[in-house]
Amino acid sequence: MSEPYDVVIIGGGPGGYVAAVRAGQMGLKTAIVEKRGALGGTCLNVGCIPSKALLQSSHHFEMAKHEFADHGIKAKVELDLKTMLGRKNKVVEDLTKGVEFLMKKNKVDYVKGMGVISAVGEVTVTPDGKGAKKEVLKTKNIIVATGSDTTPLPGVGSDEKQIVSSTGALDLTGVPKSMVVIGAGVIGLELGSVWRRLGADVTVVEFLDVVLPGMDGEVSKTMKRLLEKQGLKFKMATKVTGAKTAKGGVTLSMEGRDNGKKETLKADVVLVSIGRRPYTESLGLDKVGVDMTDRGFVKVDADFQTNVEGIYAIGDVIGGAMLAHKAEDEGMVCVEIMAGETGHIDYGMIPGIVYTHPEVAAVGKTEEQLKKDGVKYKSGKFPFTANSRARCNGDMDGFVKILADAETDRVLGCHIIGPQGGDLIQEVVNVMEFGGSAEDVARISHGHPGLPEAVKEAALGVDKRSIHV
Repeated sequence: MSEPYDVVIIGGGPGGYVAAVRAGQMGLKTAIVEKRGALGGTCLNVGCIPSKALLQSSHHFEMAKHEFADHGIKAKVELDLKTMLGRKNKVVEDLTKGVEFLMKKNKVDYVKGMGVISAVGEVTVTPDGKGAKKEVLKTKNIIVATGSDTTPLPGVGSDEKQIVSSTGALDLTGVPKSMVVIGAGVIGLELGSVWRRLGADVTVVEFLDVVLPGMDGEVSKTMKRLLEKQGLKFKMATKVTGAKTAKGGVTLSMEGRDNGKKETLKADVVLVSIGRRPYTESLGLDKVGVDMTDRGFVKVDADFQTNVEGIYAIGDVIGGAMLAHKAEDEGMVCVEIMAGETGHIDYGMIPGIVYTHPEVAAVGKTEEQLKKDGVKYKSGKFPFTANSRARCNGDMDGFVKILADAETDRVLGCHIIGPQGGDLIQEVVNVMEFGGSAEDVARISHGHPGLPEAVKEAALGVDKRSIHV
């Protein structure tokens, strides 16, 4: 019998494969188990990566149709959806191959199949295909990193053709004349934006009063206005109660959240994007006595260890922000702690990004949270209309907002809606990690002309001394 593994990781998504790489770097005998047939998890295969590829392609299409002429570029533009989807698939394929190479580079055994915890210190893997022989992996430690799945909507069953999840929305074979997006969260707005740009009439139906719930209120209101300007329609405070499919499309039954007024809405395609739930069923967790929440999340301590010795969990399955970079950080720290080292994650410093156009990015506290907690704060805001590089680029929607403690000037949060917001937020994340102040940001030299100057100007604005407004 071969020597047992130091760690077996169930799930090859961002959390799982990063944990595997780190374990390999530390000299641990490691195996990673993935049932999908390709590493990278939801994010790489059917989530953040293919959606960003389509967002980029559809943005180019939008620019070519509506903005190139302003730059003196005249062109006849036609959509080749097949090529666009093919490019998206190639991006995914190249990256999944890259992750598989990382396993080989770090001497990690990649085992394809469904992994189940059959006993403490034991993972049984069942490969796809009839008659496939099960493999039992003995191990000192197990990390559950199986991620999450789409949350279904009662009364609205998905066939991934007319009623689709985010997965189906990435592979539509034609541009629908009309699309209804149920849910005004990150996924709904990103994918709704893609198909609107490509020619669909898109209506977003949301149960709440706001888009991007949890984001800064001013950012949320601005985003809705800008998306409406781009052609998206919104039905807020509305509950979807059922759906009927036919050759002519999908008819949704809806009612007002507050007044109960019933109505119907018809579309060629309906995208259900109301959130995600942890993928923890059928993993054998109950068999070995792992404590779970009533929503199916795995309970862990500060070291990512469950109540069962030698079994850990990271990523979407333990709750919190369902973000790839959060799972990656947890994967690294979990392995380091397992190996006897120390690790730490400050969950208040994890940025959230929405890759619409303009992008939305946030870190730390919102104004609403600070007011609720009774924290005295100062605010500095700078519009991209006053940024020279944004004006050169013809991309001036949005602003940077920095929130700082009224007494200490320590940065408490930053909220950006604007060009390359997902990149610009990182400067503030770094400053906050080191306990920096708005003054620190304001005194750092920023290259001119550049979009990051908007961050500096917002920091100056905390003390009412922005230069260019």
